[in-house]
Amino acid sequence: MKESRRRFLWRSLGSTMALTAGTGFYTWRIEPHWVEFVERPLPIAHLPPALVGRRLVQLSDLHVGSRVDDDYVLGVFDRVRAVAPDIVVFTGDFTEDSKHTPVHARRIYSRAPRGRLATVGVFGNHDYGPEWRDYALADVLAMTLADCGIRVLRNEVVDVAGLDVIGLDDWWAKQFQPTAALAYRDPAKAGLVLSHNPDTADLPGWAGYEGWILCGHTHGGQCKPPFLPPPLLPVRNRRYTSGDIAVDGGRRLYINRGVGHTMMVRFNVRPEVTVFTLQRA
Repeated sequence: MKESRRRFLWRSLGSTMALTAGTGFYTWRIEPHWVEFVERPLPIAHLPPALVGRRLVQLSDLHVGSRVDDDYVLGVFDRVRAVAPDIVVFTGDFTEDSKHTPVHARRIYSRAPRGRLATVGVFGNHDYGPEWRDYALADVLAMTLADCGIRVLRNEVVDVAGLDVIGLDDWWAKQFQPTAALAYRDPAKAGLVLSHNPDTADLPGWAGYEGWILCGHTHGGQCKPPFLPPPLLPVRNRRYTSGDIAVDGGRRLYINRGVGHTMMVRFNVRPEVTVFTLQRA
């Protein structure tokens, strides 16, 4: 009887160790590269008829650098290119915070997918180097990305076939200036905001803007217990995890879970590429 119990305990221990090892391998080697292409509509007020049905792809938090595998990123780019997007937007954290990032960024982003109408983006905190304060590095990175066909909007508005794309600079880097970006926008015109950090939706300065704000930054928490919120989020507002979230003032957030990672681990929070189909609200 004692021998049977001992065998049972050893089997149980072996099963537990195997499950733990398997889960660890999955969170480290499988899910961080298991990209989900999320397809959803994006209804925008006053959208020009010529843009109805067009595809806009959002890429976020690629963190190109030593922590994210280059071949993985390039494979994601190939899959996005196959979607044949009309507009491609990047919502920040193009790179890791290293002085070597412009050279690395040029090598990777020269092969980034382009939108047939526009390819634009905004910076995140990591694009400003260590402690988010290397403004010279960010300037070099912006020029590097421009050479690669990606226009970085730094509190600017660009017209894309009748759609105002408003790009807001990063909050943690103390460059977020929504009032300046929105001051001269015609509210009767279709608009879409890009802002890396979703906490910016709770800040003043939105000047009556109503509509979508596409964000990243959170990575969805990277690890999330089943049926529970993620324990770690780099935001003040704990509602801002991922997906579609209503905020005050007639605005809606869409928070992309990101392609890359700061640590190579994900559990129950797959990396994401969002494929929007533009609709008239």
